[in-house]
Amino acid sequence: MAKPRGKGSRRERALKDARLLVVEARFYEDIADMLLTGATRALEQAGAAFDRVSVPGSLEIPCAIAIALQAAEESGKAYDGVVALGCVIRGETSHYDIVAGESAHGLMEFALAHALPVGNGILTVDTEAQAVERARPDRWDKGGGAARAALALIRLKRTFRAR
Repeated sequence: MAKPRGKGSRRERALKDARLLVVEARFYEDIADMLLTGATRALEQAGAAFDRVSVPGSLEIPCAIAIALQAAEESGKAYDGVVALGCVIRGETSHYDIVAGESAHGLMEFALAHALPVGNGILTVDTEAQAVERARPDRWDKGGGAARAALALIRLKRTFRAR
């Protein structure tokens, strides 16, 4: 495949002015750090600007997104997309099912209602070892994957707007 010439490919240039919100749940600090490292690297490689906010757990992510997006719109600095990062590890109670399901539902509902590109990087796993494997940027890099998903949707949205 030929390398793009000039100041980056059209695909890369399309994201240079993109502005994203990264919302990270800090309940599992080490896993959150790995997810954030992957997401940050992907956003920086794309040349996208981003702001980061932290919340206690994954269940708070959809509400934090709603609060931040409303404030950003009111200030005239709307976001082009969102990256949600968190981790839910199965325990001995049904709490896992509630947090995993409701956080995912909240993200999807918000994305569809607002036509907002959202990259879902909330891990839902059975063990901490699974979470680490998926979060590590040198392994599954789910934080980077969530950022790349949001960027791909921003690119798609801009393609349709340009038609």
